[in-house]
Amino acid sequence: MKIAVIDCGTNTFNLLVRSQEENKTLFNTKIPVRLAEGSDDDLIISEAAMERAMEALKSHQAKAKEWEAEALYVVATAAIRTAPNGKDLVEKAEKELGLKINVISGDTEAGLIYEGVKQGIEFKEVPSLIMDIGGGSTEFILLRDKKPVWQASFPIGSSVMLNRFRPADPILSEEIEAIEDYLDEKLQSLKEACGTEFPRVLIGSRGSFDTLAQMCADNFKTSRFEEEESSYTFSMHEYMQISKKMLESTFEERLNTPGMIPMRADMIVMACIEINFIIKRLGIRLLQQCNFALKEGLYYSLQNQAEQWQKSSL
Repeated sequence: MKIAVIDCGTNTFNLLVRSQEENKTLFNTKIPVRLAEGSDDDLIISEAAMERAMEALKSHQAKAKEWEAEALYVVATAAIRTAPNGKDLVEKAEKELGLKINVISGDTEAGLIYEGVKQGIEFKEVPSLIMDIGGGSTEFILLRDKKPVWQASFPIGSSVMLNRFRPADPILSEEIEAIEDYLDEKLQSLKEACGTEFPRVLIGSRGSFDTLAQMCADNFKTSRFEEEESSYTFSMHEYMQISKKMLESTFEERLNTPGMIPMRADMIVMACIEINFIIKRLGIRLLQQCNFALKEGLYYSLQNQAEQWQKSSL
């Protein structure tokens, strides 16, 4: 059986088509939608963003049919669950395309991210932390003995943070300090969960971590970042050099950095600040990227819990 999954994130709508019989991915793509672009503090989805979202859903639905998927499941995360008019997009998708969107909670999102990441990476024996930086929220899953012991979702996604702080270009040192103070306040429960046994491994789930891995590979030439591989291990020195460059560069300079994905040239600044904050506060020693994330987690959860999810029309 071929199953298609659409993950409606804040920045991108992602499509995965996998074959159960062959146990392999047949097709994997994403379309930028930037649902938070042009929104105010209320995070209302603009008319333009709504149109981009509908076009992306229509395209993904058509591609799922093209790959002869027999079942299609759609999930939506931070932007759609928090926007006052998020339900309007859900209703529009069902009325016009027959797509039933499962709007999931932050806790469910974190759980699916864990299910996806564990398929793509071999967890270390030491305490580890999974981090997924989305546009609307950032999820953390704390692992001890390779098992999740705590998880949470925080409204500090890259798009949300850009809208909140609207930094200079390049960002100023005092702006970075203000953002770090904000993170220190918002992530109090994360620090408490880590206790005295801080995680030494940080595993980044797709998104900004993909871009950072590609930039490290393209700029230093000491390793290769392959989409076909399930994970990538950073040289901490290389990551720190790329991060420093991102925080000191203008938008145009970031855009022209080898390995940069254009749609992330503005958001990568906030991602680096968040990652650096976690590395410094928790004493991270190893930084990894995983090519598997929420949509892979949903696919694997469907093997045993398909009845919990609304199926969409094809």
